[in-house]
Amino acid sequence: MSQEQPNNPLHGIKLATMLEELYLEYGWEELGEILKINAFKNNPTYKSGLKFLRTTPWARTKVEKLYLEYIS
Repeated sequence: MSQEQPNNPLHGIKLATMLEELYLEYGWEELGEILKINAFKNNPTYKSGLKFLRTTPWARTKVEKLYLEYIS
């Protein structure tokens, strides 16, 4: 059932893991400034951040792009 996806560097990495690692590196305020996402500026929490990212494709794309830059 598990298939390799060699061309997808995000394969197998959960959104929650990406958000947690970026939060630990940058903090909510800096994430909000870098990504221009208000959900990370006004009373942010993991739960609200994940809910927003799961329902807002453009925001998720920004987080994934920043995460790829962070890990490289």
